Amino acid sequence: MYYRIIRNDIIKSKAVTLITMIFVAAAAMLVSLAAILVVHLSGSLDTLMKQAETPHFMQMHSGEIDTARLTAFAEQNSNVDEFQVVQFLNFDGAQFIFGEKSLANSVQDNGLSVQSEKFDYLLDLEGNVINVSDGEVYVPVSYMKDNTAKVGDMAVINGKEFTVGGFLRDSTMNSSLSASKRFLVSSNDYAEIKNLGNIEYLIEFRLKDMSALGAFETAYASAGLEMNGPTVTYSLFRMMNAISDGMMIGVILLVSLLVVTIAFMCIRFTLLAKIEDDYREIGVMKAIGLRISDIKKIYLAKYAVIAAAGSILGFALSLVFKGMLLENIRLYMGESENSSFSYVLGIIGILLVFLAIMTFVNGVLKRFRKISAAEVIRYGISQDKNTGTKRFILSENRLFSTNIFLGIKDVLSRKRLYVTLLIVLVISSFIMIVPQNLYNSISSKSFISYMGIGNYDLRIQLPGNIYGNTSEKIAEIVETVKTDQAISKVAVLTTKTFKAKMEDGSEENIKIELGDHSIFPIAYSEGKAPAADDEIALSTIYADGMSKKAGDVIALVIEGQEKELTVSGIYSDITNGGKTAKSVFTDHSAGIMWSIVSAELSDKSLIDAKVAEYADKFDFAKTSDVDEFVTQTLGSIISSIEMASYAAVAVSLVITLLVTLLFMKMLVAKDRYSIAVMKAFGFTNSDIKAQFVSRSVFVLIVGIVLGTLLANTLGEVLADVAISSFGASKFNFAVNPLSAYLLSPLMMIIAVLTATAIGTSRAGQIKINEHIKE
Repeated sequence: MYYRIIRNDIIKSKAVTLITMIFVAAAAMLVSLAAILVVHLSGSLDTLMKQAETPHFMQMHSGEIDTARLTAFAEQNSNVDEFQVVQFLNFDGAQFIFGEKSLANSVQDNGLSVQSEKFDYLLDLEGNVINVSDGEVYVPVSYMKDNTAKVGDMAVINGKEFTVGGFLRDSTMNSSLSASKRFLVSSNDYAEIKNLGNIEYLIEFRLKDMSALGAFETAYASAGLEMNGPTVTYSLFRMMNAISDGMMIGVILLVSLLVVTIAFMCIRFTLLAKIEDDYREIGVMKAIGLRISDIKKIYLAKYAVIAAAGSILGFALSLVFKGMLLENIRLYMGESENSSFSYVLGIIGILLVFLAIMTFVNGVLKRFRKISAAEVIRYGISQDKNTGTKRFILSENRLFSTNIFLGIKDVLSRKRLYVTLLIVLVISSFIMIVPQNLYNSISSKSFISYMGIGNYDLRIQLPGNIYGNTSEKIAEIVETVKTDQAISKVAVLTTKTFKAKMEDGSEENIKIELGDHSIFPIAYSEGKAPAADDEIALSTIYADGMSKKAGDVIALVIEGQEKELTVSGIYSDITNGGKTAKSVFTDHSAGIMWSIVSAELSDKSLIDAKVAEYADKFDFAKTSDVDEFVTQTLGSIISSIEMASYAAVAVSLVITLLVTLLFMKMLVAKDRYSIAVMKAFGFTNSDIKAQFVSRSVFVLIVGIVLGTLLANTLGEVLADVAISSFGASKFNFAVNPLSAYLLSPLMMIIAVLTATAIGTSRAGQIKINEHIKE
C-alpha cells in the first residue's frame, strides 16, 4: 500500500519532490565533503611528515657555526633521538632561470640543498626519498603549480646549467608562509657551486619525547648555541602546511552547517505545502477514524524515500567533487593513508543527515493533531488568523500601488508564515557575503597590518651574514635610498634574538625588531607602539604564550645584563610563525638575524621601476614590492578562499532560487480560497502575480539587510577566529561595496523574481467556482 501511495504522490508532485531531494542531496554532499576533506588533509599531512621525518625542532642560523659544540649538546641531551646540520645555499632569485622565466620577482629565499642524511628528507611526487643525479635539479612543487618550471626544462642557477628532473615536496618549506624554498641538487653539483652563494644552516633535531619539546627549547637556549635565525617547531610546520587548505575546509564546514539548516527549513516548506494540498484528505481520514500515527506513516514513508535518495545522491556527488577540492592537498602532501576511513566518515555523515531529517519530519507532522475535521468539511482549507495590521488600511495608503500594498500587508499580517523564508534568505545572504568579505580582506593591501608590516611601498631585506659586514651594507642602502628624490620616507628595522626570563625562571629566545616604529606604524589591538628604551610591543602569539598584556613587565638579557621592559602594546603578526616583538633600544652585542629597509614613494607608479633598479644595484639583498610580498606569502591561502567564495555564491543563489520557488508554490496552495475571492472581485492574474512578487521582494529586502548586518558582525567574529589561529587579532573585514552591497543583492533579487514567476504560475489556473464555498 505504501509503495502505491508514495509512487502516486511522487508522480503527482514531481517538481516539489525533485527540489526537496536536491536540498537533501546538497546537505548530504557538503557534510560528506567536509568529512572526507578533513580526513584527507589530516591523513595526507601525517603521511608527508612521517615519510619526510620532519624535524621536531629546527633552528635556522646565519654566520659562524660550531658543529662540534652542537654535536656534544645533542649527545648529552637524553631526549635527542637524531641530530643533523643541513646546509642551505642561498642565491638571489634572479640567479634561478627556467627557460625564459626567472625567480627575480620571488620574495622567497631560494637556495640549493643536498638530500638529508638522517631525516628531513625531500620527497618526489610519489612520496619517495629523492636520489638526484648529477646535472639534475628538483624544484619545489609551488613552482610547478605556478607554471614556472616543468620536467625536462633547462635550468640555469648562478651560471651553472641543470635539467629539471622533477618536483619535490618539502615538509618544512612547502607552505607559502615559509620564507624559504629548497632546490635539490647532487652532492657533486653542490660542491661545485658552493662558494658562489651564502650558506645558511638548518640545525635540526628529532626528539624521543615530543611532549618535552618545551624543555628542550629551553635547554637549547640556555646552552648559548647558534640561533641567528628563526626557530621553528613540529607543530608550527604542521600548522603552516595545513593553513591554506584548512581555511578552505573551514569555509565549507560553515556553509555545510548553514545548508543543513536551510535543508530542514525547505523540508518544512515542502511538507507544509503538501499538507495544504492534502488538507481535505487528511481531515476526511481523521473524520472516518483513521489514527494520526497511521496518517503520519504515509508521509514518513515518502520522506524516508526522498531522504534516502537525496543522501545517496549527495554522497555520490561528494565523490565527484572531492577530486577537484583534494587537488591542492594531493599536490603538496600526497595521498592520505586514511583515505578509506574518509569514505566511512562520509557515509556516517550522510546517515546522520538522514536520521536528522526523519526526526525533523516526524516533529513537523505533529501538526496533524491541530487539524480539525469539522473545519476541513466546512472550508476545505486551513484558516489563518490575520493580526498586527489594524493600522495598515488600504483606503489610507498613499505610498504604494494597491497590489504592492496588499502584498506587504499580507507579509505583516502573517509574520509566522513568512519568518521561515526570511531566515533562509538571511542565511543565504550570510553564505554569499562572508566568504567574499574574507577573500577581499586577505587579498587587500590593508591586510599587511595583520602581518606586522607598516604601510610602505618598497622592501629591501638583508640576511644577517653578508660577508661579515652587514652594518656597512645597510648603511650603503640607506644612504642611497635617502638621496633618491622619488622616495619620501625611509625606515630601517633590524631583527635580533635576545633571551627573555620566564616566570618559572627559565629563559626563552625572543626575536625583537629594533628601530623607529613610528615612521611606518602598524595597528595595535591593545596599547601602542614602543617609544622609549624600556618599552616593548609583543605579537599576539608571543603575548598569549607569555600570558602578557599591555602594562605588564618582561625581563630581557641585554648585553649580559637583565633589564625590565614594559609591554607597551599587542599587535597582529602572521610572519615568522607569528612570534615577533618590537622595541627601540640600541644593542651592539647580539648578532643580526636580518634587516629591512622600507621606503615610501611619492609617485606610486614608479614602484616597479624602483624595485628593478634596487634589485640590480643591491644584488646582495632581496628587493620587493610590498604588495607582491603579501600576495606571494599568502598566495595559497588567497587562492583557497577565492575558490570557496565563488562556490558559496553559487550555493547561495541556488538556495535562494529553490527556496523561494518552494515557498511560492506552498503559498499558492494555501491561498487558493483568497485568490479565488480576489478574482471574483475583479483582480486580474497579473495583479495577483504582482502581489506575490511584492511579498517575496519585501521579505528579500529585509533578509538582505539582516544578512548583511549578520555577515559584518557574526561573520567577522568567525573570520577573526580563523585568522587568529596563525597570529592575527582584532580582525576587521575589508568590504568591497560593489560586490557586497550591489552585485550580491542584485543576483539574489533576480533569483527571487525568477522563482516567484515560476512558483506563482499556477495561481492563474485557480477557478472561482471550485474554491469559494457557500
